[in-house]
Amino acid sequence: MMTTKQYIKEWLQAIGIEISYLKKYGSTKYRVINGHLLSSGDAFTYYFEATGKINAPVGSSVKLEWDGVKHNGRVLSSEGTSIILSFERTFGDLIPEAFLFHDPWELLEELAARVEEMKKSKQKRARIKKLMDPSMPAKHPEIAKNAVHELLQRAICNPVTFVWGPPGTGKTYTLARTAANLYFKGKRVLILSHSNNAVDVLMNELAQFVLKREKFKTGEIVRYGSGSGYSFKVPLTVSDLLAEQSPAIAAERQNLLSERKLLKTDLSHSFSKRDSNALLDLETKISRVLEKIRRQETEFAKEANIIGTTFAKAASDPAIYEADYDAVFVDEASMAYVPQAAFAASLGKRTILCGDFKQLPPIASSRHELTEKWLKEDIFVRSGVSDISGGLHPHMLLLNEQRRMHPEISSFTNRYIYQNKVGDHSDVLNRRISLSELAPFPGRASILLDASFTGQYCLKERTSHSKFNLWHLLLSFQSIHEAFLSGAKSIGYAAPYRAQTHLMQLLLDDVYQAEAQHADILAATVHKFQGSERDVMIFDSVDSFPEKKAGMLLTGKDSSRLINVAITRTRGKFIHVCDAQFISEKVYTGKAIRQLLDHQIREGQTVAHQQIGTWIKNQHPMLRWVHALKLAPVFEDIKNARRKIVLCLPESVRLNADWEKQLNKTDAAVTFISSVKQPIKGDWVQEDLPFPFISIDDSVMWIGQPFEGACRIKPPYVAARLQSEKTVRQILAQLPL
Repeated sequence: MMTTKQYIKEWLQAIGIEISYLKKYGSTKYRVINGHLLSSGDAFTYYFEATGKINAPVGSSVKLEWDGVKHNGRVLSSEGTSIILSFERTFGDLIPEAFLFHDPWELLEELAARVEEMKKSKQKRARIKKLMDPSMPAKHPEIAKNAVHELLQRAICNPVTFVWGPPGTGKTYTLARTAANLYFKGKRVLILSHSNNAVDVLMNELAQFVLKREKFKTGEIVRYGSGSGYSFKVPLTVSDLLAEQSPAIAAERQNLLSERKLLKTDLSHSFSKRDSNALLDLETKISRVLEKIRRQETEFAKEANIIGTTFAKAASDPAIYEADYDAVFVDEASMAYVPQAAFAASLGKRTILCGDFKQLPPIASSRHELTEKWLKEDIFVRSGVSDISGGLHPHMLLLNEQRRMHPEISSFTNRYIYQNKVGDHSDVLNRRISLSELAPFPGRASILLDASFTGQYCLKERTSHSKFNLWHLLLSFQSIHEAFLSGAKSIGYAAPYRAQTHLMQLLLDDVYQAEAQHADILAATVHKFQGSERDVMIFDSVDSFPEKKAGMLLTGKDSSRLINVAITRTRGKFIHVCDAQFISEKVYTGKAIRQLLDHQIREGQTVAHQQIGTWIKNQHPMLRWVHALKLAPVFEDIKNARRKIVLCLPESVRLNADWEKQLNKTDAAVTFISSVKQPIKGDWVQEDLPFPFISIDDSVMWIGQPFEGACRIKPPYVAARLQSEKTVRQILAQLPL
């Protein structure tokens, strides 16, 4: 067994290795376009637009990759999809496309400083020892009325308690009521998690319980930090308390933020020096106001008896880490670094860590034995409590009854992920039947939407090598559309690969904004969904032909955790978009993705590609499904082309006479991608891509046309017409044009 000082030494080494890696290479990458030089002098200031939202706070360090070289810079202003950066050198007046790297390694430096402080405190080291070696006898009563009563007794009697909370088992309910009951007993409580959303959800549940008991007092329960924009029904946030106690400061901040938004809108249309200077001056004013708010925020923290915040905020704010607490609760502890869990334990007399070691582990970028050990494994694993081969650890409480998923959905995870240690609540079927009746596939809760024999559409993004699959993308969008029209209020689309979810988000932003005003629709990687739930969940496994093997995200060490999270976000309808032929051929039976596929096939949950005409009831104006042998619609688009046509014909196939005739008549510039030269006018790119397509004026794309170029297909032969300029441009940007 290691000593506490040895733990601390290795934690500091692991954090240092990760910081060095992020400083050198970065890992979170954003594509930025339309770069304009705003000002020059001691530094060069550039304005960029991003293809998605950038999460980079003002003042943080970034790297810009342009023309194959990375350059250090700093964020001057960031909001939504626009960002202003400062560099020590110039890149000219215009930068059409570049890549931005931002990683919050500064937050890891704060964590390292807190770990360093542990060496100097005997009390902190003693608390950490009990966390890492929970071998002390469990002292709580063995008979409890319910999970809340048992956890409360454990929290009172033991220095460390682990709560194993599989999805839908009432984790938030149990933690909130336990923390509230400690508060009722006069205890000071700190609630921590890695994500703002997790903190917000737990704090809201806690506040509502305290309010119901008529014991809520403004200022005693505080949601500390910026939060995720969650709408609380009682005043919990710093903004709420400011509005009540310092309305003038609150109004000044709001006015400045509104002015900044207007200036950024002006800048996106015209790049005037006056507007850019005004925006930079405005950022300075905002910084001054935020400093006033910061001083007020510290006072709120000192006066509160329950504080909820993120690990990042807690490790960087003396108002949190210099205080001591009677109890510290860590939610989603399985996604926290082990040094973060130790930091939490060092702050309180009692520590309660809740998570699920069958869901996604923490994420780190560097490859080293110490980061693998301490930053890519969770506290349940490293403390030994996840070993349940001989039964549950004495200091671990299992919440074993799920109330979230329709039983058709949970039947897989209950058996294959949780080895039948978790069951369904008796009422969950009755509460989820109405959701399973929604389209698509009314009356069915778990569906395998099989994309076998529809072509080979899996490609890798040009720079990141993240995978995307256009046919899966369109099947998934159609599923979202059918579910929305059927009345689904919350719809999730998850995939293992960032490139695929980015394409879906672009498509939704471009053609589905009006619908998104009336439902909560989110497209993201599986990691983003941990801690949330949806009425309808679409999981796109992406991997397909012509790839030679499935990716590590679907087959690697943590793949079962990823599959588990994707499934267990669902309340009423789970749709698995998958190339069953590919997975059956390329993945062996012991992997979770193969087990899921085989389970769904055995349970009769498959919808084959031949059934596409029966389940698509509502064609969206921007996505039309057409029989591939009907050429009139695509020829009409060629006839109407004004500027540009890009055509791809794989596998040495030659165009037939009808296609040649149409393409030779057009006045638009034609580029064709093919391994052999075609008898049409235009530019030839000698490449062999795996699927046929034709794009018109960068705004319309026919996928599956010309039909002659399709392979791995069986009847019915279907093509799809997508009209979305943002999505089409992003697809074309990944091709060798």
